Amino acid sequence: MIIKSIELSNFRNYETLHLRLDKGTNIFFGDNAQGKTNILESAYLSATTKSHRGSKDKELIRFNNNEAHIRTELIKKGNPYRIDIHLKKNHSKGIALNQIPIKKASELYGIINMVFFSPEDLNIIKNGPAARRRFIDGELSQLDKIYMANLSKYNKILMQRNKLLKEIYFNPQLKDTLDIWDMQLVNCGNEIIKRRKEFIYRLGEVLSKIHNNISGNKEKLEIFYEEDVTCEQFEEKLLKNQSKDLKFQQTSVGPHRDDISFAINGIDVRKYGSQGQQRTVALSLKLAEIKLVEECVNDTPILLLDDVLSELDSNRQNYLLNSISNIQTLITCTGVEEFVRNRFEINKIFKVSDGKVEELENLELNKKTN
Repeated sequence: MIIKSIELSNFRNYETLHLRLDKGTNIFFGDNAQGKTNILESAYLSATTKSHRGSKDKELIRFNNNEAHIRTELIKKGNPYRIDIHLKKNHSKGIALNQIPIKKASELYGIINMVFFSPEDLNIIKNGPAARRRFIDGELSQLDKIYMANLSKYNKILMQRNKLLKEIYFNPQLKDTLDIWDMQLVNCGNEIIKRRKEFIYRLGEVLSKIHNNISGNKEKLEIFYEEDVTCEQFEEKLLKNQSKDLKFQQTSVGPHRDDISFAINGIDVRKYGSQGQQRTVALSLKLAEIKLVEECVNDTPILLLDDVLSELDSNRQNYLLNSISNIQTLITCTGVEEFVRNRFEINKIFKVSDGKVEELENLELNKKTN
């Protein structure tokens, strides 16, 4: 799959922008805070309806405007698609697929498969469990609509249960209704646990091979699913922890507390791995994500690299770039000269400055970057 074009209107710092992308490597360079990442954000939003930064819709709209538009045209397995996103400051966003409005954002998932890699992702190993759950949920939601529906349902049930726990504090008679939410939480949560377990197993097979290649056959990487509770134990533990949940007014058991861990040669990477090892695992994780998408949808995803190359040493840079030569890639960076001259084939180059994007010919590059 490839994105042919992106059109923006009053999105972030762009009044208007019309980009035609190449099916290979597209580089956006310029100083910080000029709008490079905003372009990647608009592409990601077209695939997932959400900002990778977690921003609210009103924060994506250009200052002093009430709405913004994103139009993305792409080709997937030979078929053209057009995705329109209409962001509104005081209302829910509007979404249209091939000019037909859709009611649920979930209907858009899976049209574009996208892998986003930013400097923050390099810390996914040492960060808290929430970051690793976001990784699992983000990838599975793109690949499996049933999982995404179960996850959405589970989060709503969890929110309602937590709300009820707070209400019981003021009205103890409501405790009799807790069992209803417990049953729904267990049924939905078990489906999430099963699917996550399958995904981590499959991811581990791909991840191990990639990391082995990066490390020159010196390190064996393993990934483990640290489920907070098993399917068999969920109902029992939920009942056992009921007094605790009532005391703290929140649900203490369930897949919303899951985690994953990594070990190199049997050593826990999060606790004892060097920064270099942690970053190599993060890189391996993203490359494994690309491989899994290719296997599951029989197509290549679109890769977004947000200023991540500057955070990697030359060996990891070269491995990454050699691994993505066959997929459409959008790359942001500040300094482009050495990258363009020495790394690998660049298909299109764009200079970004204060919300303006200029496409450069390769012959113009030396003049424009000086």
